[in-house]
Amino acid sequence: MTQGVTGSYAINGTDFLLQPTIGKWIDRPIKGFDGNGHPIYPAVREFQITWQLISMTDVTQLQTFFNTVSSTGTATVDLPKYQTSPYQFYSYTGATLGEPVIGEFFEQHEVDVSMMIYGIRT
Repeated sequence: MTQGVTGSYAINGTDFLLQPTIGKWIDRPIKGFDGNGHPIYPAVREFQITWQLISMTDVTQLQTFFNTVSSTGTATVDLPKYQTSPYQFYSYTGATLGEPVIGEFFEQHEVDVSMMIYGIRT
């Protein structure tokens, strides 16, 4: 379910300290075909957010988001609205978060950090 238009990436009303470098909707996998040969897709979507270079303070915020939601269930996430022009953010409720994935370390920063958001109803 959607709640309203927002202005930036956020989880449970808290903006990211560092906005992601890349955000993308993940294609839904085909789960099968109906009797007429039409593909059947999951009802929910996934979104991946990525930072090319991020500080440990920013990674800690992501881990805190994950830890909070992993014990309580779901989150409200502010993401670019699915297939909408002009580009705008929207609040999606009932999402779950994957744990942040951290790449290599570089100059006291992390490279290629990503986080998946699951269960998004568009």
